[in-house]
Amino acid sequence: MASNSVALNSTVPQSKPPQRRQLSTLRRAFLNLPSNAFQNRSLNCEIGFRGAGVVKASAAATEPKVARDFTTAEEGRILRVGLICGGPSAERGISLNSARSVLDHIQGDDLNVSCYYIDSNLKAYAISPAQVYSNTPADFDFKLESLAQRFNSLSDFAEHLATSVDIAFPVIHGRFGEDGGIQELLEKSNIPFVGTPSNECRKAFDKHDASLELAKQGFITVPSFPLHGSELEETELSAWFTNNNLDVKQGKVVVKPTRAGSSIGVTVAYGVTDSLAKASAIISEGIDDKVLVEIFLEGGIEFTTIVLDVGSGFDCQPVALLPTEVELQSHSIVDSSEKDIIFNYRRKYLPTQQVAYHTPPRFPEDVIRNIRNGASLLFERLGLRDFARIDGWFLPPSVHSAYLTGDKFGKSESGTIVFTDINLISGMEQTSFLFQQASKVGFSHSNILRTVIQRACLRFPNLCQYSMLSSPLRTKSSQINKAFPDHQDVRKVFVIFGGDTSERQVSLMSGTNVWLNLQAFDDLEVIPCLLAPTNGYSSNLGADKMGASSRTVWSLPYSVVLRHTTEEVLDACIEAIEPVRAALTSHLRSQVMDDIMEGLKKHDWFKGFDITDDLPKRYSLDQWIKQAKEVGATVFIAVHGGIGEDGTLQSLLEDEGVPHTGPGVMASKTCMDKVATSLALQNLVEYGVLTITKDVRRKEDLLKMPQLDSWHELTSKLKCDTLCVKPARDGCSTGVARLCCDGDLAVYVKALDSSLPRIPSNSLLKAHGVIEMPIPPPELLIFEPFIETDEIIVSSQLSAGNTHNLLWKGESRWVEITVGVIGKRGSMRSLTPSITVKETGDILSLEEKFQGGTGINLTPPPLSIISNHALEKCKQRIELIANTLKLEGFSRIDAFVNVDSGEVLIIEVNTVPGMTPSTVLIHQALAEQPPVYPHRFFRTLLDLASERSS
Repeated sequence: MASNSVALNSTVPQSKPPQRRQLSTLRRAFLNLPSNAFQNRSLNCEIGFRGAGVVKASAAATEPKVARDFTTAEEGRILRVGLICGGPSAERGISLNSARSVLDHIQGDDLNVSCYYIDSNLKAYAISPAQVYSNTPADFDFKLESLAQRFNSLSDFAEHLATSVDIAFPVIHGRFGEDGGIQELLEKSNIPFVGTPSNECRKAFDKHDASLELAKQGFITVPSFPLHGSELEETELSAWFTNNNLDVKQGKVVVKPTRAGSSIGVTVAYGVTDSLAKASAIISEGIDDKVLVEIFLEGGIEFTTIVLDVGSGFDCQPVALLPTEVELQSHSIVDSSEKDIIFNYRRKYLPTQQVAYHTPPRFPEDVIRNIRNGASLLFERLGLRDFARIDGWFLPPSVHSAYLTGDKFGKSESGTIVFTDINLISGMEQTSFLFQQASKVGFSHSNILRTVIQRACLRFPNLCQYSMLSSPLRTKSSQINKAFPDHQDVRKVFVIFGGDTSERQVSLMSGTNVWLNLQAFDDLEVIPCLLAPTNGYSSNLGADKMGASSRTVWSLPYSVVLRHTTEEVLDACIEAIEPVRAALTSHLRSQVMDDIMEGLKKHDWFKGFDITDDLPKRYSLDQWIKQAKEVGATVFIAVHGGIGEDGTLQSLLEDEGVPHTGPGVMASKTCMDKVATSLALQNLVEYGVLTITKDVRRKEDLLKMPQLDSWHELTSKLKCDTLCVKPARDGCSTGVARLCCDGDLAVYVKALDSSLPRIPSNSLLKAHGVIEMPIPPPELLIFEPFIETDEIIVSSQLSAGNTHNLLWKGESRWVEITVGVIGKRGSMRSLTPSITVKETGDILSLEEKFQGGTGINLTPPPLSIISNHALEKCKQRIELIANTLKLEGFSRIDAFVNVDSGEVLIIEVNTVPGMTPSTVLIHQALAEQPPVYPHRFFRTLLDLASERSS
């Protein structure tokens, strides 16, 4: 493929201010188009994605923004924001998550966003907003050459920004984003930007330099020892251990890169030898060439706090928000392979029950006050700007802290405060600390981001004219029985998520994403609701309706939703309604809000806080459904598996006449049962729809029978050499594994017998990732022949033509696809299918399916793999499957497709598919022309539910 690299010497076209769209326009996006309108079209693009039509950044139609009640101070002037993401650090996947979140929440009639990406080699690209929703850096980088426009140099990039944006908003984490790199580039071209200047970034980002500066300013610091590249001096490090009363063989320390953010590469070491080995690993892996060894704060409790600058111009007036306590090992037993639990990259950004957050922290009130005062002082002394996140430790009086240095700030009778990490560009994914803490003091996602941008504008005289928030904000409340706002035709939407299945954390991510996106519409009042987990769940189909109706549902305040796990949300609900805790939170919240208003009240652009201080409210499921009926709400179901997908919840809602998203009772029951799905489709063979032979076994029978006998019996009956095993009635990822021998079967059965929550990676004969298992184990399991497809490899190495390589032998002629279907019953339409590329093993993991930072999806499928003719045949068969199963609203179908004939071999149908920010359904909606953005996509699904009920 020829290179697409071009120099951008002119402005990338910006979208015109949108007109307010009627709801019927939203519906027409999917429902009223001719059948061929769902084919992906090329717009002014000469070079395709390996032959497939794609949209380049300069030609892409940018998203018409949802109309809001905002106007600009100067008629016709729209603030142009350049969102810059990516970067060379290992945190660039989190940067993509942050960029998606920022893009979702700052769009409006008064503000236009242009998007840019910096790759791992510091090459800059102009990208369309649609590209920001790509799942992973690998997924993203592979598509850059055909979808984006590359600048010849960073200087050209800066020259472009100088004429194309009014202010830049860097969301690059780690190197080049927080070390002053991007800031220096912007400063040299006099481009206004959000955040701290380059010189101050450099000092604060380097953990060793920052520690020295903090000590100079009188803050308490942790003794540390820097190791530089090849200068790993054992003698000096040994002396440091001895001087700090640490055993040179077993002394416990933390080893971390000095310039790689707050999570990447951080590990625990014991003694000098182990410290040097782990430092060498950090250096050899290219994370950093400078490593810091510091004393482990045994018995300390980690906290983090966001600091917001509410001053004017260059007058810094920092206000620390309510800090968050990071509690480790709160819900689960530590994995035996992990000797020490620390707040690392995975625990910070992915769902895990090993971490829980408490905002405000469960510290003495004077400690919370000292943390806020200290963080604000640190922010000011280090010359930080706009906002930052500052991490630290609280050491109770019982903890030995004589080794700490400094005594001017941080010590009191209640304990010791130590600030350790300064994050110049805090993570901004949907449930990040920024939004957790901001929502606690009255800021929605949109309001806090716009406040930060507006504050940054005040430092630049030519931008002071912009006033984005120029009309009162609509207050957001979680109370179900709260009166409707004074807004004509406002209707209630209950978004329900959670449950008991192993996919409950993905459900939380899906529900949170839907809830936040639907808030963009002023005619909706969207209430997030948690289907509370119980002490255990049954993976059996057909849960008793009477039993299900007594399940607990919580109506959630805005801030309580923003958690990583359903267990943490539930704990936060219980904590919030505890009288003493509630009173303290209200008291501290008022203090922070007063401090913020002291700075912002003089600005006419700030119209106040828009999150009410509600408490969570508890209902039985039956009461909750009656409330939905009483207020005329539509229920958006985001509960994956269990009663959310087996028809139970649908039946309860339909009995009360409450409209809901997705298919009805019978279709849900059929699709939840993978055997029933195959039986329902078995007569479609003549139409090119094939099903996989299945054998259903009871768990009890597998436990009783010798594994070798079971293996021979299964492979003989199914006429295959390797098997795929999966729960008969569960979600699409949990408990799914490839078995290559009787030993693999023995490992799997033992996991069932022991009720293991997961099978560790590479436990089976063929390499694989972690296999999440249903808890408790399913009673029925399906065995079927494992379908061999040729491996698709996305090469990360650039070829001579400067393009990423797609390697596929094409010998079997079958590839795995996943595709969304949408519409009314009997007229379901297929979106553009995605070819799934597995990064580890033969089965897509839960993370690869739903979580940002992993997985690659080829959307649309490259022509080098499947022709347009075969793809069209495939889509017709997918629609036949959807309509045969009587699907409606939306669902996702997983299948294998023959790349020559378009024949489809069905895997399964998911009636409540993942709706996370990086889910494949978002990619497919964005592949339409014009692109359908997340908020519009979810609104369409909601309108389909309402139309069905009427």
